[in-house]
Amino acid sequence: MQQSQPLGKKEDRGSLVEKPVGGGVSKLTLAEAISAFGKDAKAKLSNPAATGQPEDQLRTPLVNLFDDFAGLTGKLGHVTLVGETTLAGAQTRPDFAVTVGAGKAKALIGFIEVKAPGKGADPRKFKDPHDKGQWAKLKALPNLLYTDGQSFSLWRDGETAGIVRLAGDIESSGTKLTAPSELLPLIEDFLSWQPIPPRNAHQLAMTSARLCRFLRDEVLEQMEPQDSALRDLAKDWRGLLFPEASDEQFADGYAQAVTFGLLMAKSQKVDLDEGLNEVASDLAKSSTLIGRAFDLLTKQEDLLGPSLKTLVRVLNVVDWGVIAKGNPEAWIDFYELFLSIYDNKLRKLTGSYYTPPEVVRPMVRLCDEALRTRFDKPAGLADADVRIADPAVGSGTFLLGLAILVPTTALALLLVRRTMVPDGLRAP
Repeated sequence: MQQSQPLGKKEDRGSLVEKPVGGGVSKLTLAEAISAFGKDAKAKLSNPAATGQPEDQLRTPLVNLFDDFAGLTGKLGHVTLVGETTLAGAQTRPDFAVTVGAGKAKALIGFIEVKAPGKGADPRKFKDPHDKGQWAKLKALPNLLYTDGQSFSLWRDGETAGIVRLAGDIESSGTKLTAPSELLPLIEDFLSWQPIPPRNAHQLAMTSARLCRFLRDEVLEQMEPQDSALRDLAKDWRGLLFPEASDEQFADGYAQAVTFGLLMAKSQKVDLDEGLNEVASDLAKSSTLIGRAFDLLTKQEDLLGPSLKTLVRVLNVVDWGVIAKGNPEAWIDFYELFLSIYDNKLRKLTGSYYTPPEVVRPMVRLCDEALRTRFDKPAGLADADVRIADPAVGSGTFLLGLAILVPTTALALLLVRRTMVPDGLRAP
């Protein structure tokens, strides 16, 4: 269960100044906020009765500090830190999810990962295997703040957007702790993040593949407890679809199915902010099977925190019309690009190689002609006796080519037959 702590209420210290609620700006200065943070942190870290890891002692001081940051950036009362509960040793859950706004306008904007004082805030320099493995996963997030109390760093899709170090010692300086002026712009940048709509298929593939991979990793982690509801879902998955599927294969199938369900919803102009239940209902209007499958897969959304929430937030700004640019075969082009970024080894293992429509169309026409001229099937691929199977369907390029050709052939055949039948014998 997640525990939300709306900023605007202090813990362990009284309010420094009286502050308005509702997006106001506080009269508190950055120097005063950092001084109070230093005092809080020193008291927590030096307390002999403290339990847990050193980074755990920074949680309440950081909540208080972000209360002050909210006021300093004009968002007082509109910033909420949500403490993420996680499995021991898990690597896909940062310590805090951060939302900005109130009511229906509240939106996820990023995450904060807290490290022990002295560890630093540059994950590229971490030596501990757990920290390195965690960074390999968390760098998929589009807006992530690392801090050890002493330093703060902002990361966008694995790339640094700034690192700021406080002057003094987080463990001993107390009220004498100070910050350079660069800190507040860094925090304001973090709190002001908005997803950027991708302009083309490559940008969308980069974004969706990275977050899909992160979702896959979190599914695997959340399956570790034997009583996990995801294990029951995986059991049904094996019973209905893939009896031999491993946990890894289930997690992969789950992540891709949910990602493309969301993308399909966006191609139909569905607002993902309506909630996943509504998204499933909207999908079912055009495809009952896809809608039901999406609903079944996302019923455990509470187990999947950062990955699924971020995926929904980022993909909700996708305009499929901009991506497709009027190309009805855009889905096929996109999937191969997506898979090469998501997991190129999987693409090779499954033989998912894209055949361009320029090659597919003449091959389908050649097959159609052979049926008509060599196998006495006047309707070619549209003949009632012809059965079509594509055992290596991949992204369905050949089936799409057939779907385009067969109706055209059938219509042409119908027109020919009508012209060959005398008017008096034609059916009404």
